[in-house]
Amino acid sequence: MTAETSQTLDRGLRVLKLLADTDHGLTVTELSLRLGVNRTVVYRLLATLEQHALIRRDLGGRARVGLGVLRLGRQVHPLVREAAMPALRSLAEDIGATAHLTMVDGADALAVAVVEPTWTDYHVAYRAGFRHPLDRGAAGKAILAARQHPMAEPGYMLTHGELEAGAWGAAAPLLGVTGVEGSVGVVMLAEAVPERVGPRVVEAAREVAEALR
Repeated sequence: MTAETSQTLDRGLRVLKLLADTDHGLTVTELSLRLGVNRTVVYRLLATLEQHALIRRDLGGRARVGLGVLRLGRQVHPLVREAAMPALRSLAEDIGATAHLTMVDGADALAVAVVEPTWTDYHVAYRAGFRHPLDRGAAGKAILAARQHPMAEPGYMLTHGELEAGAWGAAAPLLGVTGVEGSVGVVMLAEAVPERVGPRVVEAAREVAEALR
C-alpha cells in the first residue's frame, strides 16, 4: 500500500532539485514545462519557497537556489560525520594511519570527519575543516573520478606529496548515496603504500555509503 504524500511538497522539492541542477536559473515558463503544471502553480510554489529564502529571483525573473539552502546544508555535515565515524575508526586502527571523510564544498574538498590511530608512534596530523582543491590529493581526485565514470567499478586513487611533503594519500569515492559527493581515505607517512591499503579504503567507503543510505 502506497503511503499518502503531499503533492504540493513534492512539487516544491522538485523545483529545488531542478534549480540546483542549473547554473543559470530557470524561468516560470521553463519550470512549468519541466514540472508539467500550469504557470499559476509555479508562481505559488516560488512565492512560498522565496518566503523561506530557499529560492531567489533575479531582475530577469529567473529563479535560482537561495541562501536558505546553505543554512540547511550546514546541518548535513554533523549527521554525515556521525554516520561515518565507526567505519573511519575501524579504518584508522586497521591501517595505522589517519582516516578521513571528505565532501565537496564548492570547488574544494572539505574534510568533515577525521580519525587518528591510537597505537602508532607517529602519524600525519589531519584536521576536520581542512580544505584543498578537488584536483589535488587523493580525496578530491577520487571524487572527480567518480564524476567522470559514475558507472565504473569501485576503485581508489593514490597520490604522493600533493598536499604534504612525503605523505601518501589513498581514497575511494562514496557511491550510491543520493545528493552526497564525497570520499573516504587515509593519509600516511611511508616509503611505500602496502597493497592492502587500497582495497581497505574501498571497503571503508562502501561501509560509510551504506550507513548514509
